[in-house]
Amino acid sequence: MKCSHLFGLAALLITLSAPAQQLTPHPIHLADGRTITLNLPANLTIDVAVQGLRRVRFLTQSPDHRIFATDMYNRADNSRGTIYILDGWSETTHTFARTLPYLTNLRNPNNVAFYIDPATHQSWLYVALTDKLIRYKYAPGDTAPTSAPEVLAHYPDYGLNYKYGGWHLTRTIAFANLHGATRLYVSVGSSCNACTEKEPIRASLAVMDPDGRNSQILATGLRNAVGLSFIPALDGGSLFATNMGADHLGDHDPEDQFFQLDSNQQPGPIARSKQSNYGWPTCYFDHGTPHPDPLVSAPKPTDHIFPPPPEGPPPPQFDCTQVPAAYTTFAPHSSPLGLEYFDVTATHPQLRKFFLVALHGAGHPKLGTGYRVVRISTTGPHKPEDLITGFLVTQNGKPVVKGRPCGILRTGPDSFLLTDDLAGVVYSIHPIQ
Repeated sequence: MKCSHLFGLAALLITLSAPAQQLTPHPIHLADGRTITLNLPANLTIDVAVQGLRRVRFLTQSPDHRIFATDMYNRADNSRGTIYILDGWSETTHTFARTLPYLTNLRNPNNVAFYIDPATHQSWLYVALTDKLIRYKYAPGDTAPTSAPEVLAHYPDYGLNYKYGGWHLTRTIAFANLHGATRLYVSVGSSCNACTEKEPIRASLAVMDPDGRNSQILATGLRNAVGLSFIPALDGGSLFATNMGADHLGDHDPEDQFFQLDSNQQPGPIARSKQSNYGWPTCYFDHGTPHPDPLVSAPKPTDHIFPPPPEGPPPPQFDCTQVPAAYTTFAPHSSPLGLEYFDVTATHPQLRKFFLVALHGAGHPKLGTGYRVVRISTTGPHKPEDLITGFLVTQNGKPVVKGRPCGILRTGPDSFLLTDDLAGVVYSIHPIQ
C-alpha cells in the first residue's frame, strides 16, 4: 500500500471517529411497510411530508412560493423523469396534500431554477436535463407549461459504464448575482474516473446570460459538482459547490470536496482568472501533506490509473499546487449532493450559521461513508459534523441501506425539507413545538 493511501486511511478514521453530538432516534413507518429510524439533534423532529415518489432529487421554491421537486424515476429508464409541484402544505401535520405533475417524460431532470427578467417582469422556469438546458415561461399558479420550451444549450448525453466511473448524466443549475450581474451557472459531470474528455464542457462549471447567450467555461477539473448554490448571506454573495472525487484510487482516497467557488466580497479563483482548474483527473484531495489549515486537504497527484478508460492513455499531469483550496472535505466516497445554508435568522443552535450538506453515500455500502446529513460551521472550524444519521444500518453483520439523502431546501428559520431518492420520500425537519 502506498503512503498516500495510508494517510487517506488515517483521515478517514479521524473523520468517522470524531466526537459526535447526541442524536435522538425517530422511528418512521412508511405507507408501503418500510421502516427507518433517523437520528436527529434534540429539539428537532422529522415528519414524512411526501412519500410514494420514485427517485426524488432536488427542491426549489417558485416565485409564487410553491415547492417544485424533480424526480429522475430510476437508473434503468432515463426518459421518465417528472417535475412535480408539492401542493397543499399543512403547518399542523407538516405534510403536503398532493403532488401535481408539472412536466413528464424528461431525461434525468436533476434540478430546476426560476428567474424573473427585470426588464420584462417575465418569470422563467429553467430545467436541467442530461442532453440540454431548456426554459419555459412561467406564471403564478401554473400547473403545466403554457408555451413551448426554449433550448439554451446542448450537452453530451452519453457516459461510459460504471466500471470507468462514468454515467454522470445529471446537470445542475443555479442563478448567482456575482460582480454586478445575475447569470446562470451550470455544472456538468465527467464521463470517467480519469481520462481526457472529448468535450470541454465535461467536468466543468459554465456560465451564461439568462437567455443562453455569452456562454463560457469558468472552471474545469470538477469531476461531478452535483450540488450548486448561491448564498447571498456570505461574503456579499458566494457560489458554493459540492464535488465528488474519483473512484479508482481505492477505498480510502480521495476525499470529496466542498468549494467556495466565487464571492462578491473576496473574488475567488473564478473571478481572478479566465478559467480555474480544480485538479481532476490528475490531482485529488487527502490529508497526506501538512497544510497551514489542517482542515483543508492538500491536492495530491494520482499515482495510478485503474482501470484505464478505453479512449486511450491517461491524461497529462496538472500542477497540483495550483488547485484552489477546499472549504472543507468529506470522507472518501461520501458523494456530497445538496447543500443549504442557515443564516443569522435561524435560532436553533445546531443550525444557525451552519451549512447542511446531504451525503448520498458510497456506491459500495460496505465502505460506510456518507449516508447522512452533516453540518459545517461558517464561524468556526469547517469540520463536518453529523446532523442526521440512520440511512445506513447494520443488520446481521451486513450493511443495509435504508435511504440516501439528496436535496435540502430551507423552508423557515429553523426548518427544512430533505429528499431521499432511494425511498422516494420528502422529509420535513423542524423544531419540536
